[in-house]
Amino acid sequence: MIYRKIGKAGVEVSQLGFGCMRLPVIDGVAHQINEPLATQMLRHAIDNGVNYVDTAFPYHGYGFDRGGESEPFVGRALRDGYRQKVQLATKLPSWLITCHADMDKYLNEQLARLETDHIDFYLVHAINKGFWKNLTAHDLFGFLDRALADGRIRHAGFSFHDDLQLFKTVVDAYNWSFCQIQYNYVDENYQAGRAGLEYAAERGLGIVIMEPLRGGALTANLPEAITDSFAESGLRHSPAEWALKWLFDDPRISVVLSGMSAMEHVTENLRISAAAGAGSLTDKERKVMNQVQAIFRQRMKVPCTTCGYCMPCPAGVEIPKNFSMYNSFHMMGEKFHDATRFMYFAQVAETARAAKCVKCGRCETHCPQHIAIMRELENVAATFK
Repeated sequence: MIYRKIGKAGVEVSQLGFGCMRLPVIDGVAHQINEPLATQMLRHAIDNGVNYVDTAFPYHGYGFDRGGESEPFVGRALRDGYRQKVQLATKLPSWLITCHADMDKYLNEQLARLETDHIDFYLVHAINKGFWKNLTAHDLFGFLDRALADGRIRHAGFSFHDDLQLFKTVVDAYNWSFCQIQYNYVDENYQAGRAGLEYAAERGLGIVIMEPLRGGALTANLPEAITDSFAESGLRHSPAEWALKWLFDDPRISVVLSGMSAMEHVTENLRISAAAGAGSLTDKERKVMNQVQAIFRQRMKVPCTTCGYCMPCPAGVEIPKNFSMYNSFHMMGEKFHDATRFMYFAQVAETARAAKCVKCGRCETHCPQHIAIMRELENVAATFK
């Protein structure tokens, strides 16, 4: 395993982090984690050098108004001495803060859920313009200062889902140790993007990367033009390896979070992260990645990462699945249109299809990508009518 220092914190962390948002579940039910398998996966990763574990209050939950099952699972999985082997990260649920006291309330609840007396890397979750205005009005910085001083958190950071201008404002507003941004070879100029990464790195912040595989979109059902580009290179990299190597190549990145849902994912990611480090990408590999980036940007219709923040939909629409099928329809090319339409009707229940959207708008208030979900669902419905 290759290790890096994480910004001002000066802590040595594995460049591969274990993200606990997409753990294996039972019968497709998000809050029913397959605990024996998930525990085996997490501990196997730690035994092989991974020392950064990331979770959050709502992960594997029932909605955004209460805690999910990811934090309690992590607390149990890190028993038997594993807690002492890792740097543990979780996040303040920004959208639930209505007063200053709420911040202490949720942090204390998270400490209990995680069965620990401190959080190593504590993030203010999913900052956007609305959350930022509310948090600062309720003295966010006073809370962070106090939590750092009393030892409940060791390092303060934030995760981000908005534009570059706000990102710079947030970076400059507090003495953060690190930040977490969405970044991959498709999203190089999306949200904070490369410009934000550079801005934060210049100011000494550690950089944690989320959505390195874009919710799996960079590993499965790739268009023929992309698989051809990979194949013609003569290099036997898997799609995940291409994506992760591109990130590990950047020395400014501290940790790349991978949301692993099967033991094969853990094994593959460990193999990749053991061999690919900063500056390891060859000129030949860079050329291939430039070609693939151009192809993806031409074909992707909706920038959905299947994070599930838009769910549950009051009308029962499976929004991420609809967008995933819609993107596949366009990325795979015309010769696959009939097959993709067939898959849509076979895999998306009638009650969960885009046409069932009632335009309540609830989903759009939670989308970290700021997607015009209602409008895009109309496009999905028109495509698969």
